[in-house]
Amino acid sequence: MNLKLTTLLCATLFLGTAASAQKLEYEKWGKGINFATGDGLSTIKMSARIQNLFIYNQVLTPSGSSPTVQGMTRRARLKFDGQAFSPRIKYKIELGLSNRDTKYSDDANLVGGNARIILDAVVKYEVAKGTQLWFGQTKLPGNRERVVSSQKLQFVDRSNVNSKFNIDRDFGFQLRHKLKLGEAVLLLKESVSLGEGRNVIVTDNGGLDFTGRIEFLPMGEFTDKGDYFSSDLKREETAKLAIAVTADFNQGAIRQGGQLGKLLVDSSGAYIESDLTALFADLMFKYNGFSVLAEVAYRESSLGDFRDYNGRAFRQGFGYTCQAGYLLKSNYEIAGRYTRIMPLSGLASDIKHTEQITAGLSKYFMGHNLKVQTDLTYERALSTIFASDKLMFRLQTELSF
Repeated sequence: MNLKLTTLLCATLFLGTAASAQKLEYEKWGKGINFATGDGLSTIKMSARIQNLFIYNQVLTPSGSSPTVQGMTRRARLKFDGQAFSPRIKYKIELGLSNRDTKYSDDANLVGGNARIILDAVVKYEVAKGTQLWFGQTKLPGNRERVVSSQKLQFVDRSNVNSKFNIDRDFGFQLRHKLKLGEAVLLLKESVSLGEGRNVIVTDNGGLDFTGRIEFLPMGEFTDKGDYFSSDLKREETAKLAIAVTADFNQGAIRQGGQLGKLLVDSSGAYIESDLTALFADLMFKYNGFSVLAEVAYRESSLGDFRDYNGRAFRQGFGYTCQAGYLLKSNYEIAGRYTRIMPLSGLASDIKHTEQITAGLSKYFMGHNLKVQTDLTYERALSTIFASDKLMFRLQTELSF
């Protein structure tokens, strides 16, 4: 089924649901369009968002080089969420319509040759107070920067640490607990998933993926779940801190990064499997318009120093990133970020030793729902004498209703 037909059917389905609903609610910008049955037991919120992006790249070499310019709709997404028949049963559906969301590279067989439009399709059941069981495809409880929505970032995009180490989305089960310890809060998140990534229909490769995450909020909860959106848009009146660690084990992974990356194959084209172990630690701090996000990531492969028939390697390495910003009273924000990633010593890796320094400026018209962001990044190559430094300028608009 082609992408246009799929999108049309999805729109028809949800518009039909809306037409038969008993109650329609219009909320402020950024809250979507809400429908509910007369008894209020079933609800659906419909929303959409677009990100338009301009990029200027310049490779810095002694002889000089021509700059490259790109323009694209980076993200165009439809989102639906609500509850079904009971406040204890919630769901979320998110569809990606842009080229970068739907395309596949060398994994056509795994996804059945279809466009990869489904980002999230998950049902959440409240087993008991403070405990939820999730089933379906959604983000794994990995590093904080990845779990924060791409709509709610402090910069135009996430750091290089995230792009090389994150464990993204997968299909499976998740169990989530919330415990109150006086003013403090402890969050426990566990998942068992297929380990293949999103939209995969061929799943007889390797084993399963196991993820565990612990989060501690010693100063109490953030305003409006502010530990999972960047920038202190709520201007926290008292200091708030969230610290967390995550461990992930992907048994028999066939992609460079487990759920992401190129497939590794032998001379016959058969997939090569490796057990991947990943560790993450992160923190989020906010107070009176000032915010800090810091992360550390590590991954290793059970195959060690190994490259496949095409010269590809698993993403073994270490990285760290730290960003900070201050939101002015005019709702302009200035921010800076430092990122460094490196391969593990003596082992083949898809990761190149680089560092990035980024300066960002954002204007929030209606929080993360309507904003303009720009940033300038200097990337320094640290791995080989043949690598070149780079300069990148980006401008992006975000609109979500």
